[in-house]
Formats: sequence, structure tokens, C-alpha cells
Amino acid sequence: MPHAARHNVGVPGRRRTPQVSERYYTTSTAFLEALAEAGITHVFANLGSDHPGIIEAMAQARADGREGKLPKLVVCPHEMVALSAAHAYALVSGQPSAVIVHVDGGTQNMGGAISNAAAGRAPVLVFAGTSPFTLRGELPGTRNEFIHWIQDVRDQRGIMRGYVKYDNEIRTGKNVKQLVHRALQIANSEPKGPVYLTGPREVMEEPLQPHAVDPAAYRPVEPAALTAEVAGEIAAALAAARNPLIITGHLGRDPEAVPALVELAQLLAIPVIESASFRMNFPADHPMHRGWQFTTATQNPLLAAADVLLVLDSDVPYIESNSSPADDAAIYVVDIDPVKAGISLWHVPARRSAGANSRVAVRQIAESVRDHGFDSGLVEERRARVTAEHDAQRAAWEADEHPENGLITPAYLTACVRDLLADQDALILTESVTNFQTVAEHLRVNKPGSYLGSGGASLGWHGGGSVGAKLASPERVVVSLVGDGTYLFSVPASVHWLARRYGTPSLTVIYDNRGWRAPKQSTLGVHPKGAAWAADDFHVSFEPEADLPGIAAAAGGAYAATVDDPAELPGVLKEALAAVHAGRSAVVAAHIPVAQPGTPA
Repeated sequence: MPHAARHNVGVPGRRRTPQVSERYYTTSTAFLEALAEAGITHVFANLGSDHPGIIEAMAQARADGREGKLPKLVVCPHEMVALSAAHAYALVSGQPSAVIVHVDGGTQNMGGAISNAAAGRAPVLVFAGTSPFTLRGELPGTRNEFIHWIQDVRDQRGIMRGYVKYDNEIRTGKNVKQLVHRALQIANSEPKGPVYLTGPREVMEEPLQPHAVDPAAYRPVEPAALTAEVAGEIAAALAAARNPLIITGHLGRDPEAVPALVELAQLLAIPVIESASFRMNFPADHPMHRGWQFTTATQNPLLAAADVLLVLDSDVPYIESNSSPADDAAIYVVDIDPVKAGISLWHVPARRSAGANSRVAVRQIAESVRDHGFDSGLVEERRARVTAEHDAQRAAWEADEHPENGLITPAYLTACVRDLLADQDALILTESVTNFQTVAEHLRVNKPGSYLGSGGASLGWHGGGSVGAKLASPERVVVSLVGDGTYLFSVPASVHWLARRYGTPSLTVIYDNRGWRAPKQSTLGVHPKGAAWAADDFHVSFEPEADLPGIAAAAGGAYAATVDDPAELPGVLKEALAAVHAGRSAVVAAHIPVAQPGTPA
């Protein structure tokens, strides 16, 4: 019987689902090949009913001895974990990464993670299937499960459109490689960010002739420079200023930009502040480093005194309602995205806003300063003053690094972690939220590329992030510093199962105050003496307390400990780190003080 006629056997008006029995090259094969051609080594996947083509292509490659020519599939039990892992992998490796999830449900389960990837400028390609578009057996991959009707939504790509740089649907396998390489070119061009492709089952099963696309034809856009005029104007303003200031937030995404900034700051003795920073942007022990600011409630005196302010790669250089520059300050903004088109309400009253790569721009400014000269007496006077202020600031921080009333304080906890890692090649993920400032001040990292956060607003990134970071940099010790609420958001059971399966042990230290601090702080910031303050009624408690480390032990065989006694803390952390070096993840929950009634903590 001819192949086409076989579809009509059975109940009149119905067709059997066409079976794919022969082994052949399909859209799914070409899709996976394109990822490998683009340099993607790991695909973080949560598979569903829309991925038979992907699963079969991987199995066929293994059967044919071609498995090494395709990316490694990392099976992730939760989509938040998958995209968080891909996000961190991309940041640490400097290469784009990929995620596979299923249809609308899997796409929606990444909600917080895609927000983080967008804000954190992570070049990640996300692929999801869609419901089959045939229902009577017309094509291989046609609808044959009840779920195919339920998950058929009107605009699946619309779920992601507010967060991705590009979205498209694969409509034929004949140009699938072009679409993949174009998507990755967009993802990896500044400002970097996630992209989203979808493909129906029938298209992903389409037979093809093997073909190749040259990935070199899809290179990302080259780094942009300042015009000579703008570089010269900024250089002249900084050289003539009495109180210049540099504020940066994510310049350290490019580790090579850090020494360039150090050179400029050293040349003119310009103090540097890191604002809302989730990267190591400037060495903490450098005398020109003048601290961090997140959501601070008081005016920063350096910002108030600045006559020239250079904002380099910062999404939130200051919060006007709390701390702002003088009205007559000359402000210059240099950023790959200087107008923040993706942020609805954003403004810095800059004399010049320039779109440029910070590494290139800072070197241009420094070169112009050297070419045109500066008042060395003014610079040396400022250098002595800023250095003295730097030293006094550090001394004040160190004075806080002790327990209080027999309790572990966040400052003491961070100092213990810093001492623990003093001789380690550590990569630290920060997601401590209301302790962001404390962690930055007492950890005081100095090595470019050694400190990162998601850059976004959705909590729980560190969990999958620790797996992705370890896969990208297996020789380093990965350490996550997190709040207890953040830890729960990370889907820790999935995270620690994943870490055990793929051999990616890490140390997680929980700043455990048994509740959410952030909503309380936000409420007190708007209603400092309101009814919630008077009754200490903020609905943020996590009592009765959960055994947070126990989750990791149960799901991934992790070392697990909860510690209350400050004297025991260094020993527990040392044991936990030894477990990580032995190949086992470790989670330590350190009890820090619970907020007192009516007081933010």
C-alpha cells in the first residue's frame, strides 16, 4: 500500500498519526548542530511533549557516534533553574548559552529568570516548542495527546516579548540554522540579552538534507568608541575638576574594563563608587575605591560634593529621592545603552550621553588626559585626601566585624566568609538582597570576574546560577551568599539534585533571619510610623522555621548545617568548604538577628 494511502486506514474521516521509523536528518538535528557551530557546549533543558524531535536527534547522534558534535544536554527539573544556570554560564564563560523548555507552561515557569536575564544582559537563546498545528495525522508530529489542545495559546511568544531582544518562529527546517545564528548574533551584541525561538512539532520533525552555515558570518557587533570630541570634553572636565567622581554599576561585566578604569582613577585621583553593582567593577582595596551604595536612605556626601560626575555603565547611579548630585554638577554618561530604552522611567541630566563600550571609552579618556595634561598639584592633594577617607571607611567597617550580644551579625558572617576564602580561587554569587550592602563592604573583592549577581529583580537566581557557574569554571570554588527567602525561591530541591547529577558542588551560605526583610523595609520607607510599624505587623515571618539546609541534604546529599553560635561559625564554614572540595555541595544557614518590632533590619 502506498505510504500516503496508509494514513486513511481505520475509522472513516480519521487518520492515524504518521510514525517516523526511518533514521534521517531533521530540523531538530540542524537546530542542535547550529548551536554547536555557534560555540554552545551546554543546553539546559526541561523537556516536554513538544520535543520528540530533539530527543530523537540526540539519541540518533549518540547511535551514530556524533554525540560529541552536539551540545551536552543538562536535564533541569525546573525551568527557573535551567535559565538561571544558562544565565550564569554565559556571564562566567563569556559565551552565549541555550535553554530548551516546553510550550507556554515551560515558558511561563521561566518568568523570573527571563526578567533577570534581560536586566543582567545575559546572552541566552531560549527555545520552546509550540502546540502542533495539525490534528488529523497530516504530518509527523501531529496532535496525539490531550495536552496539545490545552497548551495551545494565542500568542506564546508574547509571554517573552517584554524581556527578549528578539523572538521568532521556526517555520521550516530549510533556514533553521540561519535563524539560530541570527538570534545568537543579536543576543551577543551589546547590549547583550536573551532571545526566544519557537518551533512546532511538525516543523522540528521535517526531514532535511544536511547543510552548514558559516557562524563567522554572524559575528556580534564590534565594540563602539567615543567620538574624539566627546572623549576630549570628558577628559578636560575631569582634569579640571576639584571634586570629580566616577559611579559605575556593571562595568565589570567586561573584566578587561576594570584595569582600564583603575588606570583612569589612578591618573587623576578620582574616587569611585559602585552603585547597585552586581559585578566586581573596581578593586576594593584600591585607595580610590570609596564604597558601595544600594538602597541607602541618606545623602552620599561624595555625590553631593562632586562638581564633575562620570557615570559608567550604571542602571541606577543614584536614587534622587534619597541621594543626588548638586544641581550645577557636570554629569557625563557613558554606557552601551545610555538612555535605558528598556526602562520606562529613567533620567540623568547629563551634558553628554554617549553610547560606547566602557573599556574602549575609558582608555580614550585616559589617553586624552595624558595628551593634554592636568594640574598635578591638585591631583596629588586630592589623592592624599581620598586615600585617607578610604582608609577611615575601611577601619569603620572592620570595627563592625564582631558578634553582638552573642548573635551572628551579617557583618561578622561576611567577614568569616571572606577569611574562609582568603586563599581560594572563589567565584561568589551574591543574592543577599537586604544585605547586599553589608556583603559588598565586608567581602571587599579585588579580582575581576570573581563576584556577580543576576542584575535583575527576581529572586532565586543563585541556585541554578551556581550550577551554570561551576560548569563554566570547574576549577573554581563557587560560593553563593543568599537570604533565606532567596534560597526558597531558587527551587533548592531541583538545584541540589542537579548539582549531584552533574558534579557541580558549591557552598551556599544563608543569611537566615527567618523571614523577608525587604517588604518590611519598603513599608517603613513609606510609612515610618504607621500602623504596621506600631504593631510590628508586616506578614513577613517564616516561623515555624524550615530546615533549609535539610532540603539540600535530602535532594542532593549535601553537607547541611544550621548555626547559631558565633564561636562555632568559622569551624562550620571550614567543614562545609572541605565538603565542597571533596565533591559534595554544602549549605550553611547562619541565624542572624530577626528584626525587632518597628525597626528595619
